[in-house]
Amino acid sequence: MSNSVFSEILSGLYDNEVVPYLGPGVLFDSVSKLNGTPMPADSNSLILAMNGGKPMAPKLMYEFPRAAMNLELKRGRTFIQHFLDKTYGEAQWTRAAIHDWLAEWKPNYVIDINRDTQLQDSYADEEHTLVVGLARVVGNQYRFKIYQFDGQNYFEIEQDQVDTRLPILFKPMGTPKPGSNYIASDADYVDYITELMGGFAIPNFLKEYRKGKKYLLLGLPLNRDSERMVMSDITYGAKEHRGWFLRKNPTDKEKRFSERMGFELIEADCQDLLELVQTRQAA
Repeated sequence: MSNSVFSEILSGLYDNEVVPYLGPGVLFDSVSKLNGTPMPADSNSLILAMNGGKPMAPKLMYEFPRAAMNLELKRGRTFIQHFLDKTYGEAQWTRAAIHDWLAEWKPNYVIDINRDTQLQDSYADEEHTLVVGLARVVGNQYRFKIYQFDGQNYFEIEQDQVDTRLPILFKPMGTPKPGSNYIASDADYVDYITELMGGFAIPNFLKEYRKGKKYLLLGLPLNRDSERMVMSDITYGAKEHRGWFLRKNPTDKEKRFSERMGFELIEADCQDLLELVQTRQAA
């Protein structure tokens, strides 16, 4: 990454013109406080953790939503919810360095497709708005819940009650707190993406706020349709140059997709970015 590009990205982030979009790679250094095992965050590690450490059939190992759908059909939707609650709501993990960095400057808007709570923990000492994705709900045309954090507790609010001066944390794939809601199985993704495309999975205030923004895709693989479709719709309304896609050793498919979407590919990862940030701070 050249110094000029790095400076442009950092300036955009700190001016809240570039939005951090966090994928599983940002949790590369988060491990269990109990035994030091890495937090399951990417598709493969999530499938193994969900299946008791055992690989599933190759066609199911392709992508977490597919594997989750298989186990949901066998063991029920609550099995998936309990697994994610235990993994992200009960287990204790060390802080990821990327989250420590974000906590230092607390951007106005962060998108986090992981299901852990570290981003929320970073804002635990100040008021903020939390938007959580929903799927397959009855009696509600929207596929999100909105919460306001008052410095101590979350409470659910409506779209027209949002204080737009507060930081916005968008967790489209869910979180265990303040309420346990997740997008996990194929059926969840189909429902959520359908409503996302129809405009019912993003609150109106976010549709306005995101206009003309750029994005920094951090730790986000773009080799599977689920992540690609969610990202495409969430970043709708961005500038023609949508931002930057940090990815070491990208596949040809990722290169073509990111170029088509208007993202500039940078062959680097979260560790490279952190090293540059630390070097800049030390200078």
